[in-house]
Amino acid sequence: MQITAQQVKQLRDATGAGMMDCKNALVKAEGDFDKADKILKEMGLAAVAKRQDRATDNGRVFIKKNDKEVVMLEVTCETDFVAANEKFSELGNDLCDTVLAKGYTEINDDLVGKVNALIAIIKENMKLSKLYVLPLAAGHYASTYIHGNGAMGVVVEFASDKSDVFANPEVLEFTNDCALHVAAFTPTYLSMKDVPEAYVNEQLDIFRVQVKDMQKPEKVLEGIVKGKLNKHLGEICLLNQAFVKDETMSVEKKMEAIGKAAGAKLSIVGFKYFTAGTK
Repeated sequence: MQITAQQVKQLRDATGAGMMDCKNALVKAEGDFDKADKILKEMGLAAVAKRQDRATDNGRVFIKKNDKEVVMLEVTCETDFVAANEKFSELGNDLCDTVLAKGYTEINDDLVGKVNALIAIIKENMKLSKLYVLPLAAGHYASTYIHGNGAMGVVVEFASDKSDVFANPEVLEFTNDCALHVAAFTPTYLSMKDVPEAYVNEQLDIFRVQVKDMQKPEKVLEGIVKGKLNKHLGEICLLNQAFVKDETMSVEKKMEAIGKAAGAKLSIVGFKYFTAGTK
C-alpha cells in the first residue's frame, strides 16, 4: 500500500524517530499507526542494545533544585556534538524534573528508559552515569554552579542558625562564590578532620623521606614534616583553602566574617561536584 507523507509526518511527530525509519515502520505495519509505533520501539530497543558497549567519554552535568532538595546528574554520550544537541539538553533537564517530581534518590528503570528513548532517535550511546540528590533540612541552603555549558557542576550545602540569612545579598553572594571556588580549586575534603588517618600517615611517610637527608636535629625535621603536612592539607581541604575572591583569608575565615556581618552563624555542611565525561 502507498504510505503518504502526512502519515510519515504524523508518526515522526509522535515518536521523534527519523523520517526513513517512520516510513519503513509504516510499510511493515501496512499503514497501521499503532503497529508502526510498536515496530519503532522495537527498533529502538535493538539500537540501544547494539550501542551499549560504545564508550561515552563526553556529556553534560545538569542541576535543578526546589525548596526541599537539589538534584545533580551527569548524562554521558559518545561525542561532544551530541552533548551540545538541543534534545540532549532537554533530556538532562527532563531527568532532573522527573527526579524532583517523583522523589527518586537513585538511577532506576524509569530514568534509564528516558535515556534509551533518545538513543533510539539520535543513534548514539548515552548513559545516565551519576545521580546526586541532596535533601535540604530546615535552616539549610544549597548554592549551585554549572561551568562551561555543563562541563562541570557543583553543589555546596550551607547551614545557619538563622535560615532567613540566606536572603541577605552579601551572604547569597558568598554562597555563590563558594560554588565558584569549588569549581576552580576542586577540594578533596571539607576540613582537615575529614581526611582519613591512613592518608595522613601516608603523606607523613612521604615528607619524612623528603627531609631525611637534611642535616638538622630530629625535632626540627619533624617540625618541617608537620609544616609540609599542614600546607598540603590546606590545599586539599575546602575550609582551609585561600578564598577565591580574597586570597588573604581562608574560606572558613571569610565565612566567619560574612556571618558576623549578617548577624548569624554560617557553616558549610558539604559539597559535591561532577566533571562531565570522567569516571
